[in-house]
Amino acid sequence: MDGVDIRDQAFANMVLGNAPLEQLGGGFRWIEGPVWMADWNCLLFQDLPRDRTMRWSEADGVSVWRAPSHFANGQTRDRQGRLIACSHRRRCLFRTEHDGDITTLVTHHDGKRLNAPNDVVVKSDGSIWFTDPLYGLLTDYEGGIQTSEQPPAVYRLDPETGDLRVVAGDFDGPNGLAFSPDEKRLYVAETGDQSRPNPKQHLRVFDVSPDGLRLSGGDIFHKIAPGYADGFRVDQNGNLWSSAGDGVHCIDPHGRLLGKILVPHTVSNVTFGDRGMSRLFIGGAHTLYAIFLGTRGAQTP
Repeated sequence: MDGVDIRDQAFANMVLGNAPLEQLGGGFRWIEGPVWMADWNCLLFQDLPRDRTMRWSEADGVSVWRAPSHFANGQTRDRQGRLIACSHRRRCLFRTEHDGDITTLVTHHDGKRLNAPNDVVVKSDGSIWFTDPLYGLLTDYEGGIQTSEQPPAVYRLDPETGDLRVVAGDFDGPNGLAFSPDEKRLYVAETGDQSRPNPKQHLRVFDVSPDGLRLSGGDIFHKIAPGYADGFRVDQNGNLWSSAGDGVHCIDPHGRLLGKILVPHTVSNVTFGDRGMSRLFIGGAHTLYAIFLGTRGAQTP
């Protein structure tokens, strides 16, 4: 099958012979934060260096949804359907309420400013987990040069109480993150110090404590090559669909590469959406792609 690199029969069963890789839009500078809005029947995503959030729908194509976006990066929805986003420029997490109002959720930890929150997921208990590397502080292209006040880390925020805690601090540059379908594992991309010539290429896996407050482990789960894992999502069977230098890599829960969807451009991030959550939307650097699959994105408990 053209455009697909099958390494295992399990992957052959997840790709469809008559479903092409489709180009949905182009001319962006760097796509990030794709999130499917099922009740709106559309995809929201960031054109990060242009400081705007974009909207795509089958009916209307691509349009600008919010500008400025405050150099928003990763975004997701909470249990009430509100949009949670990471802001590089404002160095915060913010929430878009149902009436369109903006609520800033967190800006500081231990009295010091966050760096540049990068990606975010919401657990079924309502807690918000996000990564906070330095990337958005390093250049004017994706936010603005600013001074870091604390090391990179992965955080857990309780939006009801405001409790914010570091759940993993042994990262050079935490990036994308996602829970396993049963939420017993948290996967985090380690892309390292981007000011150095060779970024890390690791996907790490942590065990989530039964009370949902702590992480343990953190072993290297898989090494992405070529390129590195920026953003990724998990399907209903626990397979990871990760961005990479040559497309999207599908990795099983044991860390084995099952296959690849080859994309003409470096992939930054992905998400599941559309009918039955069976369409994979792909941010290919400056081009938005999508492909229908024979599997569905994970539904959290």
